[in-house]
Amino acid sequence: MDDITMIEGADSGAVADWLALRLDGSGAITIPGGSTPFPILESLIERGGVDWSGWQVWPNDDRIVPEDHVASNTGKIRALLEPAGAAIVPLAEDAAPPAFALTWLGMGPDGHIASLFPNTDPKVDDPMAIRRLTPDPLPAHAPFDRITLTIPALCDTQALVFTLGGAADKRAVFEAAMRGANDLPIGRLLGEARRRGIPVTVFA
Repeated sequence: MDDITMIEGADSGAVADWLALRLDGSGAITIPGGSTPFPILESLIERGGVDWSGWQVWPNDDRIVPEDHVASNTGKIRALLEPAGAAIVPLAEDAAPPAFALTWLGMGPDGHIASLFPNTDPKVDDPMAIRRLTPDPLPAHAPFDRITLTIPALCDTQALVFTLGGAADKRAVFEAAMRGANDLPIGRLLGEARRRGIPVTVFA
């Protein structure tokens, strides 16, 4: 795939440094939930160098729970980044996402991105920017309906970055998607990124 960079063995601090270079200015970004991003965000805040007052931060997706629920991505993001000065924007079905300076994504071993699971059949030409949906099967650790940015909204961006957390199974799925060897959500998103000429960086 054109314009994709794989970076091996980067720790949270190295990813934080990479992000800091790209958050010089102002705009909007979208970031993932899950366990991988929060140590990186904590490192980014500790290192300083980012003026968060100029940034809107949107979650890629969230569980349909109150923000003070342990499963809320928005609540966790707000707790970390709002004190640093960022404006946190919760997902809502009637919201209009901006063009992002950066879309930061994780990926599941099944090839899902945000809450676009394989069973949801996400479309690269989805007319909606945000959808409410129900994963099937519901993940046992978070059995909730979801709200998520769609592929067109995620790809309305200047750059894509993935943090795969060093998992070999995720890397195999990602590399297959890069080759066009699967039709999973990650494969569809990478195909759309290629069509749009979006640079992709992967911390494997």
